[in-house]
Amino acid sequence: MSERPVPLPYTDPAFLADPYPLYRQLREEGPVRRTVAAGGVEAWLVTRYEDGLAALSDARLSSDVRDAADPRLLAQLPGTERESMLSTMLRSDPPDHTRLRRLVSQAFTARRVAALRPRVQALTDALLDAVVPAGRADLVADLALPLPVAVIGELLGVPPGDRHEFQHWTDRMITRGAEPPDPAVLDEAWRHLHAYIRGLVHTKRTRPGDDLISALIAARDEEQRLSEHELIAMVFLLLAAGHITTVNLIASGVAALLAHPEQLELLRSDPGLLPGAVEEFLRYDGPVSPGIARFAREDVEIAGVTVPRGATVLIGSALADRDPARFTDPERLDITRRDNPHLAFGHGIHYCLGAPLARLEGQIAIGTLLRRLPGLALAVPRERLRWRPGGLRGPLSLPVVFTPAGAATR
Repeated sequence: MSERPVPLPYTDPAFLADPYPLYRQLREEGPVRRTVAAGGVEAWLVTRYEDGLAALSDARLSSDVRDAADPRLLAQLPGTERESMLSTMLRSDPPDHTRLRRLVSQAFTARRVAALRPRVQALTDALLDAVVPAGRADLVADLALPLPVAVIGELLGVPPGDRHEFQHWTDRMITRGAEPPDPAVLDEAWRHLHAYIRGLVHTKRTRPGDDLISALIAARDEEQRLSEHELIAMVFLLLAAGHITTVNLIASGVAALLAHPEQLELLRSDPGLLPGAVEEFLRYDGPVSPGIARFAREDVEIAGVTVPRGATVLIGSALADRDPARFTDPERLDITRRDNPHLAFGHGIHYCLGAPLARLEGQIAIGTLLRRLPGLALAVPRERLRWRPGGLRGPLSLPVVFTPAGAATR
C-alpha cells in the first residue's frame, strides 16, 4: 500500500465536533487506510465492520505496546515506573491477560452489577438534587463525570475526598491530541497517581475492607497471583477505565438526543426503550474514536492488505459501527434499532470488562435526567460545544437549561 498516510486532524474543531464525514470517506476509499492518529503515530486503520470484528479476535495482533516497531508508542507512557503501566490487562495478552482478568471478573458480572442499581440511582438523584432548582447545569461536570467516578470509587474503596484529585491526574495522563504528549506532563501525573495508589494499597493492607482493592491485595499477598507492579497497574486501570468511557457515553448520549428532539421525546415517553437507546448511543457516537489499537506480531493480511510486523493497527470501531454493509441506515440515530452488534466495547478476549456497569450507569443517568429535567435543551449553540481532542470521544462540557423544580421532585 503506497498512498500517503491521512492525518486525522485533531487540531480542527470541525473534525472534533463531527469526525464521521472523514471516517465515511476513509471507509469508502478502502478496507485498510494508513493514517496518522493521536500523538502523531502512524497506524493502519481498519475501516469496515467484518474486518474489524475479525481483527479484534486475531491472536497475531498484540495488545502489548512492546510489540510495536514505532518507539513513540512506548514513549507515550510515563518513564518512571513504566513497568507498572505495562502490566495492565489492557496491555497484556494470554496467559497474563487471562490470569489478570480472572481476578476481577467476578466484580463485574451482570448479577453483581444489577445489585448496584439502587446505589447508582441514589447517587444520580443526589447529583441532580443539586442542580434541579437552578434550571441550568453542565451535564458533564454535574452528572456525567462525578457519577461514574463515585461508583467505581465506592466499588474499589477509594475515599470520597480523594476522587477528584485522582480523576484530575488521570485526565492529564490520557488526553491526546495531534502531537505526542509532553513526557514531563506524563511523568508528573504518573508520579502523583503512583504515590497515591501505593498509599492507598498500604492503607488497605493495614485496614482491609469489603472492597475490590482489598480483595486484590489478598490475591497479591496471600495467594501470590499478582506481582506488586501488577497490583498497582490493576488499581490504576480499574479507576481510570472505570469512569472515563462512561463519562463520554452519558454526555455523548445526551448530546445526541438534544440534536434529535424526536428521539428525545420518544425516549421520554417510553422509558422502556432505555436499554436499546444506550446501545444505539454506543453505536452512533461511541466513547472510543476512531478505535482500538493493536500491534502486529508478524506480517498480517487484513482484507487483502499486508500489514507489516510491528505496525500499529487501529481497529476503527467508530467507522465499523456506521458501516452500511452491516447496519441499515447507519448515519441515522434510531433508539428503536434492534439489530445492533456494535463494537464500542470491543470484541473477543479484551471485550470491555466494565460493559455491564457502563450500561447500567448510562441507563440510570440518562433516564433519570429525562424524567427530572423537563424542557431540557442546550444552553449554547451546538457548534460551540468543545469535544475531546483524540482517542476518547465526548463533549468536554454540556451546558443545558431546563424547567427548574424542587430537589425533592423525583
